[in-house]
Formats: sequence, structure tokens, C-alpha cells
Amino acid sequence: MFSRLLIVVAVVAAAFFAFQYFTGKMGGGNSASTETERNENRPAPYTPAPNEGDNTNADNNATGENRTTTDKTSNSVSGFNFTPAAPVNGKLKGVVELGATGFNSFVVRIDNQKNWQLEKAEFGASLVYENMATSADIRDGLKRYIARMLDFGVAPKDIHYVTSSGAAREEGVQKISAELKKMGYVVNPVTAEREGQLALLCVLPEAYKEDAFVVDIGSSNTKISWMEGGKIRSMETYGSKYFQNGTSDEKVYEDVKKLVVQIPQNKRQVGFMIGGAVFDAVKTHRTGKERYTVLKAPTDYSGLKEQKTKSGMNIYRAIQDATGTDTFVFDWDSNFTIGFLLTLPG
Repeated sequence: MFSRLLIVVAVVAAAFFAFQYFTGKMGGGNSASTETERNENRPAPYTPAPNEGDNTNADNNATGENRTTTDKTSNSVSGFNFTPAAPVNGKLKGVVELGATGFNSFVVRIDNQKNWQLEKAEFGASLVYENMATSADIRDGLKRYIARMLDFGVAPKDIHYVTSSGAAREEGVQKISAELKKMGYVVNPVTAEREGQLALLCVLPEAYKEDAFVVDIGSSNTKISWMEGGKIRSMETYGSKYFQNGTSDEKVYEDVKKLVVQIPQNKRQVGFMIGGAVFDAVKTHRTGKERYTVLKAPTDYSGLKEQKTKSGMNIYRAIQDATGTDTFVFDWDSNFTIGFLLTLPG
């Protein structure tokens, strides 16, 4: 009987410990399973973005606002979706820029609200260097040039001539100006400051007047302008041919940076650009006949060959680095001389 009792006790004890063992294991298994499920549903650990800490776009991110921007660290650029108001019952007007090496001419249609549309453009037409040695040669060349604008439908009284600030001292331009005056045309000289103001009038859309600025990178000088207190502020710096004077890239870069810090912070959302050096750069990636092309980062134009264009990109780099502006837009249709037409009555 005693042996049987011991056996029963042993079996009961074994059963008890076995129950405790398996119960504990099952409880631990369920705990592990629950923890795994929670981990799978938990958001991934927070990893700061590469540019975290830079508050440049903090306000935009906070409001969820999406702006048209440019990726300035690669060759990828976004579009610039903007369409200017078309002129209504506009009138054809022509303007010719007398440059150091030739003419740029534009025929535009302008309405009473100063909305305008480019109808015809001609760049770099040279009259000075095509064997026009005498006054008669120049007059004959000018007549042929003017005839093309008349044939397009521009009235003689609506053809205007403007001498750029960088070309006024050129001997060839002075000869042409003299002959034009003999033919009854007025030649309008423009200072660098005025050039910048006229560039803004035709380049800067009304919708961007409160948060953008304009850059015109010419051969002789660069004009930078913006709206401030209801007036146009304009300043001048090196042109894209500064290398001809022996000026180094480094000096130009530093001087331009020091100058453009005058642009107010609230005017730096977008930079609109025109000028020959920028023209040569962006034509490498223009899409069709788009009016506006967003520029790549300055360093993405490293493959350019012409020194003038390279120097222009050095000026562009200085402006971008100083302002922090990440979107620069080239306007294919604009020229400061069109801004001159916009100042005329009728």
C-alpha cells in the first residue's frame, strides 16, 4: 500500500510540474508573438533627412504648400508652369537694340494694358562688319533692315532704336546712330540702371512682383533688379566678358556675392534671367518652343565651351550662392528693349 501511495504521489507531482512547465512556455510564446506583432505594426524609427536642420523650406512644409522648384544637386529640373496674359486688340511695334557686334530686333504686339506677345525676333544681325565702310553703305543696309520690319506690318513711326549701355561707346554703333538720325529716327541711349529697370518691366510677371527678382547677364555688364516700395531697384556688376579685362573668376564671384545680398529676403523665391550667356547655356536643354526654361545648377553647365558662357555661369553661381534662390527661370521672349516699348504711350 505504501509503495502504491508513493507511486501515486510521484505521478501527481510529475503531472503538476509538467503542467507548470508547459503553461509557462505557452505564456512566454504568446508574449513573444504579441511583441512581434506590435513591432511589425510600429512605424519605422525616425531617420532625419539629409538636409534636416535647414529651415529654408520650413514654412512651405508646415503648410503643405507645393512650389515649382529646381533640384540644384543634379541634372533634373522641374517645369515652370506660367502663361502670361495675351494682348487683346494689340498693336504691332518694333524695336532694335544697337549692340557692339550687331543688332537684335523684336516685333511685338502690345495692347492698352501693356500685355505683350513676341511676334518676330532676330538676333545678332550685323551691319557694321559687313563691308559697310561708308555712310552710304550703312544707310543702304539700314533701309533693307527696316524694310523687313515694314513688310511684317510695323508702321514706320512704331520702329524704335535703343543703344545698350555697353555698346554706346563703340565706334560702329556711333556711326549707325548718326545715320539713323539723318534718316529721321530717334536713337535712345540707355544707362545700365535704366536697362535693369526696363528688363524688369518685360520679364517679371505681375504675379511674381512681390517675391522674385530679375537678372540680365550681358556681355558688358549684368543688371539685377527687383520691386521695392513700389519702385524698381536696379544695380550693375560684371558682364560675361570680364575675362577680356584680365579679371579672375574668383574676384568676380566674390564681388557679385557681396553685391546681391542687397536683394531683400522676401524677393528671393524665384530669379528670372535673360542675356546671351544664359541663352547659350539653356538652349542645350530647352523643351520644344517653351516660353520659360528652368535653369540647371550652375555646376551642371560644366561642359560648355565658350568662355563668355562659362563666365556667365560663374556670375550665375555667385548670385545663387548669395541669395539661396533655388529656382531660376530663363525667358526666351524677353529683352530689355521690349521693356522700353512698354514705357511708350499708345
